[in-house]
Amino acid sequence: MKRCILSLIILFFLSQKVFADTVKVIDGDTIKIGNEKIRFGGIDAPELKQTCFKNKEKISCGILAKNVLKKKIGKETPKCISEGKDVYKRTIAECFINGESLSKFLVSNGYAFAYRKYSRKFIKDERFAKKNRLGLWSMKFIFPWEFRKL
Repeated sequence: MKRCILSLIILFFLSQKVFADTVKVIDGDTIKIGNEKIRFGGIDAPELKQTCFKNKEKISCGILAKNVLKKKIGKETPKCISEGKDVYKRTIAECFINGESLSKFLVSNGYAFAYRKYSRKFIKDERFAKKNRLGLWSMKFIFPWEFRKL
């Protein structure tokens, strides 16, 4: 219990240090704040080179997801809660704009998917997007984790 509380305190202070830094959107689930690369935990967005099809029209769905995230962030600096590091030394985190989770926003609007391999947190949001045919759910696509295997 003490370890959990200590971790939360550390995460709070880590999330506060990024406030005044520059934000760069790398792709639909990765940002860079200052020199720190942050991968959103529990979700997976299309790769930048990935395409989807809507009414036989080819859509750059990786670029689309990136642009949706960019627009959502705007000129704000996300506040992020670190969940650790991945094998690529990126910080895994959930990031927020004005208290709203960017991960939840992306998944519930259909521009990213619940990454069940690592988390079950965003499954309800994905079901909502799928049911309402939002974002990529209105297109023909392959999941990003399948695309990376090609």
